[in-house]
Amino acid sequence: MNFYSLNNKSNKATFKEAVIKGIAPDKGLYFPESITPLPKSFFENIDNLSYSEIAFEAIKQFVEPDIPESILQQIIDETLSFEFPIVTINDHISTLELFHGPTMAFKDVGARFMARCLGYFNQNNENEVTVLVATSGDTGGAVANGFLGVPGVNVVILYPSGKVSDIQEKQLTTLGQNITALEVDGVFDDCQDMVKQAFLDTDITNHMQLTSANSINVARWLPQLFYFMFAYKQLHNQYDNIVFSVPSGNFGNICAGMMAQQLGLPINHFIASNNENNVVSSYLNSQEYMPKPSVQTISNAMDVGNPSNFIRIQEIYNHDFDTLKKNLSGFSFTDAETREAMKELYNKYNYIADPHGAVGYLGSKAYLKQNPSAHCVFLETAHPTKFLDVVEETINTTVALPKQIQAVMNREKKASKIGSYQELKNYLLMS
Repeated sequence: MNFYSLNNKSNKATFKEAVIKGIAPDKGLYFPESITPLPKSFFENIDNLSYSEIAFEAIKQFVEPDIPESILQQIIDETLSFEFPIVTINDHISTLELFHGPTMAFKDVGARFMARCLGYFNQNNENEVTVLVATSGDTGGAVANGFLGVPGVNVVILYPSGKVSDIQEKQLTTLGQNITALEVDGVFDDCQDMVKQAFLDTDITNHMQLTSANSINVARWLPQLFYFMFAYKQLHNQYDNIVFSVPSGNFGNICAGMMAQQLGLPINHFIASNNENNVVSSYLNSQEYMPKPSVQTISNAMDVGNPSNFIRIQEIYNHDFDTLKKNLSGFSFTDAETREAMKELYNKYNYIADPHGAVGYLGSKAYLKQNPSAHCVFLETAHPTKFLDVVEETINTTVALPKQIQAVMNREKKASKIGSYQELKNYLLMS
């Protein structure tokens, strides 16, 4: 499979090249040159397939021939070493829990898959690869854990000071070894802009091999399509009209779901559930795409003012606004509404949701008002204890810490503070 740059289709790369480069030389995101739908029999017989078998068939076309089938199977088995349970909320709403991995966030799937792909590609390479990544919260911890100890790979994580939760910060700043954290005086968009600038800076790229582990990287983005298929397997015998409500920040997650749709997954619609960073939901109402500075909210992983992956979504639907609207609805919600949703889920359904899942729940409710025959599945993207202060204050209950969180609580934070791109550049050139 080849991938082309969304800035210039003549700029192409193999899967291996796209993973190692992260972003095309012309700043474009990579996109698959073709998407071959899986046979209908795959979905008709999905009950007889394991998660590992589903994932293997779904991703195989995108990585061939760069990863042999035996290695791909091993990568998938190691990636999917935890559960993806569905919890019923009521007759019309369920939630897909994606927080049962090592860092208790949905990004464990993409980070673990990418780390193993890059480790395979780099196994006989004498030159080290530096993974440069920006995080608004959960990406940092997932990437740090996924790449910890991978030979020949160093990881540098940029995160906005004071704008990630305490537990998120612990997960990305306490591992050491080949993981370095840089605390940026700014917001997530500043971190992401620095990362993009570094990829275009020949002083840096001539000095080291850079790649990214944000969802702009195809190996981080594509495997997220797995769990939409896992949810379908669990629910398709109960419901005819399944719709996914995805808490959306950089839009990689919902974009991966749309790739599953392109592979033939019988899903007719997606809901982009936004917090007050509502660039896409505004676009769906106005047809004007206007990025703007991000706003800090209690669902911080979605505090993105210029979502990178939205251009991939437009590519999937051939930049046709009407086709996009047919497949995607968008809603945005305030922090006050998010807190009320958390209370409702707890008091009415005895379910503890994190702020991002609560936004997904609100999106489900908004969609069902106009489409009462649907069954909405909102993605619970992180364990509620990752946002312990907000959750406990909102539902007025103490939440027990799972073992994955307990393991990092008493570790010492190690992070260097930076305030400008030049400081990042200096750090990388001295590495």
